[in-house]
Amino acid sequence: MSLGVIIKSLSNVRSYHPPYGEFTIAKILKESEGRWTPVFENVRKGFVGVGNVIDTREKLYLYLGVKNDEEAYVKLLNAEENPAKLESVSTWRDMYRELESLYDLPMVRYYEKEAKPYITSGVIIGVGIDGVMNASIHRFSPVGNKKAVVRLVPRHLYQIYKTSIEKGREVPIAVAWGVHPLVLLAAASSPPYGVFELEVASRLMGGIKVVELENGAVAPFMASVIIEGFLTREYAEEGPFVDIIGVYDRVRLQPVVRVERIFVLREEAYLHYLLPAGLEHMLLMGFEREAKIWRAVKSVTPGVKKVRLTKGGFGWLVAVISLDKSVEGDAKNALLAAFAAHPSLKIAIAVDSDIDPEDPVAIEWAIATRLRADRGLFVVPYVRGSTLDPVALNEEGLTHKIGIDATRPLDADPSLFEKAKIPD
Repeated sequence: MSLGVIIKSLSNVRSYHPPYGEFTIAKILKESEGRWTPVFENVRKGFVGVGNVIDTREKLYLYLGVKNDEEAYVKLLNAEENPAKLESVSTWRDMYRELESLYDLPMVRYYEKEAKPYITSGVIIGVGIDGVMNASIHRFSPVGNKKAVVRLVPRHLYQIYKTSIEKGREVPIAVAWGVHPLVLLAAASSPPYGVFELEVASRLMGGIKVVELENGAVAPFMASVIIEGFLTREYAEEGPFVDIIGVYDRVRLQPVVRVERIFVLREEAYLHYLLPAGLEHMLLMGFEREAKIWRAVKSVTPGVKKVRLTKGGFGWLVAVISLDKSVEGDAKNALLAAFAAHPSLKIAIAVDSDIDPEDPVAIEWAIATRLRADRGLFVVPYVRGSTLDPVALNEEGLTHKIGIDATRPLDADPSLFEKAKIPD
């Protein structure tokens, strides 16, 4: 199913028309996130832009066919553990036209100090020297008509790249831009090495079709744009661009892609503009980690009620866990489990089940009234955290982590912690 079909099935969609200023699309994405889905008509001939496709849990749960957090967590984690095979489509070329240059694609800049227009939601499918395939989302910015630089973080595609280059082999890749939201969700997840994220998407979607490219990579059938190429041993400067925590990532030397072909759907190609550090970015990047935190915490503390990677932590660095503890120590066990489940996590906070993890005022109130610093605070020193943390001790993300037990002490009078209510 194409992204265009998905968008046309949504309610609360608003259309916009040219002319578009340099930052018009970014401004509308920010204004509309969590509220409506913007559609940017005719961003260039043959192209339609769309954003905030998966910026709320309501949309995510609609795509997944579930009703609540727990059902969504279970479905996603089950798909990672039980991926489904892909169906290859041989007769696909007639549905696509070819472009001669990456600059023919209507990319945009989102923030004033970003280096250039680029793709923020491109799913890169890489083929390892051992035949392992990986699908993950990476920044993709042109440095020539048929050359681009990509940001690789030290995860699976990076591992495939390093291993291949060391053995004198370029990495065959496909870049898919404008795909089904559940393909994005799967590509933003981190199943074990060797589990192909497109097969995770196939399980979530009840099957998925792919096209096979001449270089050996595959791409989702009906992706609006498919770029075929190779990750080379050449490097170029990448950035500055904005990352998940809303600051400008530093300029780095990153691998260059040599582009062989650029395919675009002949029917209107819907391109997905993902606002860096926006709600959609946070939900896509953090949801699977949230599911893993939920599962890990539930295994040590059955009383867990709700887990949230917070907006203030940009869906990545800060987690709040609400729970009913049965004995002292449950909250700390929950916090340690959260750190183990999501290694990039920097701060974990445990609160009682009467505190909403999505309410920052309620969380602060719990810390103010229920935390005993002598026994509720702990620091985990010198552990690997997130490379996105601006105060990490090195480029590998070495940091100190903080656990905060803001649950009420079981040996204290419960009436001292009861929220006052005004009767109806």
